[in-house]
Amino acid sequence: MVAVRAWFAVPLWRRVLGGLALGLALGFLLPGAAPYVAFLGDLFVRAIRMLVAPIVLVTIAAGITTLADPKRLGSLGGRTIALFATTTFLAVAIGMTVASVIRPGIGAPLGTAAAHPLGPAVTPYDQLVGIVPLNIVDALAKGDMLALIFVAILVGVGTVIAGEPGKPVATLLQSLSAVLLRIVGIVMEATPFGVFALIANAIAANGAAVFVNVGWLALAVVVGSLLQIAIVHSVLLRVAARLPLLPFFRGIVDALVVAFSTASSSATLPVAMRVAGDNLGIGRPVYSTVLPLGASIGKDGTAMYVGLLSLFALQAFGVAMSPQVYATVLLTGALAAFGTAPVPSASLFMLAAVLSAVGIAPDQTALVVGFVLPFDRLLDMTRTVPSASANLAVATTVAQWEGELDEAAYRSVRDT
Repeated sequence: MVAVRAWFAVPLWRRVLGGLALGLALGFLLPGAAPYVAFLGDLFVRAIRMLVAPIVLVTIAAGITTLADPKRLGSLGGRTIALFATTTFLAVAIGMTVASVIRPGIGAPLGTAAAHPLGPAVTPYDQLVGIVPLNIVDALAKGDMLALIFVAILVGVGTVIAGEPGKPVATLLQSLSAVLLRIVGIVMEATPFGVFALIANAIAANGAAVFVNVGWLALAVVVGSLLQIAIVHSVLLRVAARLPLLPFFRGIVDALVVAFSTASSSATLPVAMRVAGDNLGIGRPVYSTVLPLGASIGKDGTAMYVGLLSLFALQAFGVAMSPQVYATVLLTGALAAFGTAPVPSASLFMLAAVLSAVGIAPDQTALVVGFVLPFDRLLDMTRTVPSASANLAVATTVAQWEGELDEAAYRSVRDT
């Protein structure tokens, strides 16, 4: 019992690093022993695959039902959702663009991964019709992510429109979402063992070459995050809100630091609300509405990463890119990002929603997750920063439009 308590007293990210170090040692020093621990990685990947479909279905529907709160509707709510949808869409596009330029997935050693031809092209008509499933249970069993996203949106919207009679369903969806996130937490406790086995086998099979592509992927994440903040958020503030940029970025430093250190939009929320009111001069009616909503749907960093990682995977599998593939990744990536839970590494669980839409099988998606997961903590910390910046940029813009911004307080922001 003492050993178990000591184990859980260590933060998960440190245990993951320990598993990574042991996996590296085994892969380099005793490569012949790596196959004997492979089952740990296989079990971990299967657990991730098991959760993907229900998470996509439930979290997107549950996220939509949160809009039933009257405080989040009306002009303020409409403008907020429109701005988050725009920044999310642009974030996916930036992630895809960065991946197309840096090409981090070319030659990535994904263990048993192989080139994945898409086969005969699916016509736009068939793809459109296929969004509506004939059987919801069958879509769940097959992991048909486009169909599941459609059903999730339909369930969420129907629950909101139903009003009072829909509240029990909304409560059920919120409860299911909370339960699934707890299950994710349980599975993530096994991450050190899964990482140990996955990295040991990756090193045994490919040697140090595995780190080359991780380095390029990390560079792409940093570049994408900086571009999202420097271009999208800056333009939003300068053009839409007509405000100077320097006071904004000085005022949100505390929130960005917390976002980076915790890798969680939810954990950043209390600090974001403080800097919104104290540093940026945003009225309480705005920041108390926009920021909690942003913690649910304002996922610029996740959206950028989903677009980037999707192209990373397609490059690694040797998939021939086409305008149809780009368009599918862009659309499904934005939708998936809206449904991502505000917890560390949650975007990896949404990757299947995008890759499935372009013909990548779940077992191959699991290979990508297994390859990235050992290094995902630092990547997650990095991409949480543009999410926090987006939430505050949208809150500032909406406050300006709604007449709830104290410009004198905003412009007087000094270094903290």
